[in-house]
Amino acid sequence: MEFSRLPVRSVGEHPLNPIDRGVWPATLAPVTRLLDDGLELGAATVLVGENGAGKSTLVEAIAMAYGLSGEGGSSSARLETRASESPLWDHLQLVRNAGASKRGYFLRAETMHGVFTYLEQIGSPGAAYHERSHGESFIEFAADRFRGAGLWILDEPESALSFSGCLALLGLLKSRLADGRSQVILSTHSPVLAALPGATIYEVGDAGLERREWMDLALVDDYTRFLLDPQARLDEL
Repeated sequence: MEFSRLPVRSVGEHPLNPIDRGVWPATLAPVTRLLDDGLELGAATVLVGENGAGKSTLVEAIAMAYGLSGEGGSSSARLETRASESPLWDHLQLVRNAGASKRGYFLRAETMHGVFTYLEQIGSPGAAYHERSHGESFIEFAADRFRGAGLWILDEPESALSFSGCLALLGLLKSRLADGRSQVILSTHSPVLAALPGATIYEVGDAGLERREWMDLALVDDYTRFLLDPQARLDEL
């Protein structure tokens, strides 16, 4: 049997360090589902859902359990501004594939300004990202950092991007997945990014983690109905 070359096979609760189920974030339904049942990870996993549903909590915890900086960056990043990360990562266990890459990067839109400043301060090569527009710097940054095999985790990147920017990022992620040695975990509100080819999509909400096809996502239905008749949707507000 051929061994997978993807960095991570699955994630679940660490049997030697369980978390108190009565304390946040274990009280969130999707976190409870992950802790109880675990989650198999293929080449690409997309999490969609409303604000506060738990998407960012999950991707942040997986990134930190992998050894990446909670504020965004690689395993060697030392950016620390204001600690706001949940303790969930310390209670997770990642099952890694033998011989797979250990490289990775956590890209979260809400902290990218701080990451760009940090890279400038430490003299990282090609770190003049503040000299470009937010969207341009975001795409260039992803292209620079997501190189070779590794685990690439993105938290709501669409907040920095236009429609065409989302398409550009989608193309970049597709190309990184092509060699079968890279893995993507993405949380998003964008129906464009949710359409990442080959991704397993989970709707995150009160029911936990529910696997969905792209066309069946509430996110896609909401956008479609609005674009077809915006006035009707506005009248409902």
